[in-house]
Amino acid sequence: MARLNLSEEDLQILNSKIGIKSLLADKTTNVEKALRAAKYELQIRDLQAKLVDLQNWVIEEGKKIVILFEGRDAAGKGGAIRRISAHINPRHYRIIALPKPSPEEKGQWYFQRYVNLLPKATEMVFFDRSWYNRAVVEPVNGFCTEKEYQIFMGQVNNFEKMLVESGTYLIKFYFSITKEEQAKRFKDIKSSPLKRWKMTPVDERAQELWGQYTIFKEKMFEKTHTEIAPWTIISANKKTEARLTAIEHILQTIPYQVGKQ
Repeated sequence: MARLNLSEEDLQILNSKIGIKSLLADKTTNVEKALRAAKYELQIRDLQAKLVDLQNWVIEEGKKIVILFEGRDAAGKGGAIRRISAHINPRHYRIIALPKPSPEEKGQWYFQRYVNLLPKATEMVFFDRSWYNRAVVEPVNGFCTEKEYQIFMGQVNNFEKMLVESGTYLIKFYFSITKEEQAKRFKDIKSSPLKRWKMTPVDERAQELWGQYTIFKEKMFEKTHTEIAPWTIISANKKTEARLTAIEHILQTIPYQVGKQ
């Protein structure tokens, strides 16, 4: 067995409550794995505390924030949102994961159902999939016409420009995973009695339509990656790293100030 070279800091982490919990998480004690898990928890807790500071600033200053989470099925969007929202004030944020549009909504301007859900002053809104369904998921799966797709692509940049110019901070995340990682996650979901509900007919066809998703994804980036509303692509094969990267980007992008109470 290879000898581990643990620093004094590593030993302190392993002897902490978080470290001990990580060591006991598996039936077979894996010190390296436990140390990685403990370090991750310490990192994310520190970032979550800063998110609380950010939200306090949003509330005090009457700011509005919209964060879009896009990516392929099983890319880890929901898990990232849960980590981001874990400790902030629930009265001042909303998570939006819309079902398919109703017959009434289908007759409306496409963006209308999203406009109705935008934040008021003091709020943060997280979209677990957003208006960009029409850029990728809908055309790939035949849920919209070519004309509807082209109209969307012609309007979305102006819509986001109006949103930003109205004083809303807009962040657009795309969680990127490989085809192999998606297949692995689907297998895990299907084998778990607690996760099976997550699989949808759209998910079932995701591997088969991988190439089509790629084509429309690239068209989306080419057309909608603008100076005023750029995309941030996050490598999401490792969920923990993706979550840390997303939170760090939020904290670096929004110019919040601490302690203005």
